[in-house]
Amino acid sequence: MNQKVSIITPTYNSERFIKATIQSVLSQTYTNWELLIIDDASTDGTLEIINGFISKQKNINVLQNQVNQGAAVSRNLGIKKASGDFIAFLDSDDLWKPSKLEKQVEFMIKHNIDVCFSSYDLMDENGKLLYKTVKALPKLTYKKFLKCNYIGNLTGMYNAGTLGKVYSPNLLKRQDWLIWLKAVEKSKKPTMGIEEPLAIYRVRKKSISSNKINMLKYNYLVYRKGLGFSVPKSISSLMVFLYEYFFVKSKQTVTSQMK
Repeated sequence: MNQKVSIITPTYNSERFIKATIQSVLSQTYTNWELLIIDDASTDGTLEIINGFISKQKNINVLQNQVNQGAAVSRNLGIKKASGDFIAFLDSDDLWKPSKLEKQVEFMIKHNIDVCFSSYDLMDENGKLLYKTVKALPKLTYKKFLKCNYIGNLTGMYNAGTLGKVYSPNLLKRQDWLIWLKAVEKSKKPTMGIEEPLAIYRVRKKSISSNKINMLKYNYLVYRKGLGFSVPKSISSLMVFLYEYFFVKSKQTVTSQMK
């Protein structure tokens, strides 16, 4: 497997977490990668930590926004500069397990697919494992994906060689869901999930999922602005989302057997 993977990591004031995130990339058993970190005008020590890695690692590069522009703009800058055959995303507070890239690239080549994702484990804000796993669906259709976001952004990978570069709409939140919706819609091949958890998601107190009112607002905007649905269709889609989220997707989070 000689395919190069471009890893896109937007960051803003992430000095508490960015070191561990970068180290999880350095620990990958798959070595043909580039890490593009886009600093969104951080005001803390984030950039200093990143530069400490860059001085030692030739395949880590940092891009800087002169003013804070948000995750969508930052991700798109990284995608534009990416040179890999595959593109993957890792937010600056999440972690990858060491075999993540190796197993995912091998899986995509074996099954000849354009979009792939995996299960992932959960940890709290301080990095303590919660012994819970969000299980990936074995297969995901665009119709099913419209109902709810079934791809954890930290686990997703798409083939830029076959799909071209898939960019993010400029929404404040949930733009990652729209990237994957575009990729799944564009691909004429099955979208498949890997059952094994290959990443660890950090549950933050201020995250969207912890605030149900904000979740409703931003998911409505995915349908209305991101996908261009009419107001009635956006509202009906949001109702479908609520059912899917609380009565279907919630069953994917299971007690982990990790020790």
